[in-house]
Amino acid sequence: MKKRTERKIVVVTRETRIDGLKKRFTSVDQLSFYVERRGGNVEDYLQEDKIYKQSLGGLKKRLSSWGTVQFVDRAFLPNYVFGPEDTVIAIGQDGLVANTLKYLVDRQPLIGVNPDPNRWDGVLLSFRVEDLEGILPDVLEGSYHSKVVSMASAKLNDGQEILAVNDFFIGQRSHASARYFIESGGIKERHSSSGVIVSTGLGSTGWLKSILHGASSISSESGGSVRVSSEFVLPWDTSEFYFSVREPFPSKNTDCNLVFGSVTSEKPLRIRSLMSENGVLFSDGVESDFLEFNSGAEVEISISSITGNVVVR
Repeated sequence: MKKRTERKIVVVTRETRIDGLKKRFTSVDQLSFYVERRGGNVEDYLQEDKIYKQSLGGLKKRLSSWGTVQFVDRAFLPNYVFGPEDTVIAIGQDGLVANTLKYLVDRQPLIGVNPDPNRWDGVLLSFRVEDLEGILPDVLEGSYHSKVVSMASAKLNDGQEILAVNDFFIGQRSHASARYFIESGGIKERHSSSGVIVSTGLGSTGWLKSILHGASSISSESGGSVRVSSEFVLPWDTSEFYFSVREPFPSKNTDCNLVFGSVTSEKPLRIRSLMSENGVLFSDGVESDFLEFNSGAEVEISISSITGNVVVR
């Protein structure tokens, strides 16, 4: 069969909950007992798995005539090298699009496919499997609509660098307190906290929203008047990110005034670790793809020159 394109199409997939449980249990009966004993509904797990596998099968069938197609599980993204001319498809939840984007440093077009519209909202998943025949030719010809996604960059003083599409976490890998110096806009403090979150525009409706609503509720219940403003729902291509310090602890040796603020190219966020061990920096919730952040490590977080390229209708 003649190839319809010489360009490689890379499909990024992820495990379902059932896939993860099958690694731990030898039979469906065992995993069913495990899930239901803990108050879960194994039928929901099985239905999710069935629909995802059906959607993936339909996608494979539709791509079979296009040429070179490679499937990559999300777990292998940190070690996978995308070609500059690749067209990339992510089929899964919104988070899979974010997980994939930061590895597309050549702004390869990314098509988000929603495998189960009745289950997932799909803010980043503009297409269904049946839409591929219509959108792929446009993407391959370069005549498609897309949105730019700003990314955050974290550069360590040893030369290592990592990108974030949604957010960074800087702190302890455990529940112990993170200790560090933080600097923003010429202000510098010594902190003990549960870590620092830096959120991008795409991530402003995720972890940042959760932090702000939590702070608002606590303030309200304790007699304060903090109100969460809609301005923190930022555009995807924003040039201003926000950092939040989680549970800062005031003491004789630590401050807690510099706990929230903006991050721009002109005003980067700087953090110097005071942790002897277990300090980490990771992005977008992928804890396995982390940089060590122990004593002596310093990081500067700013706006990356690399942007994402998400295909939309």
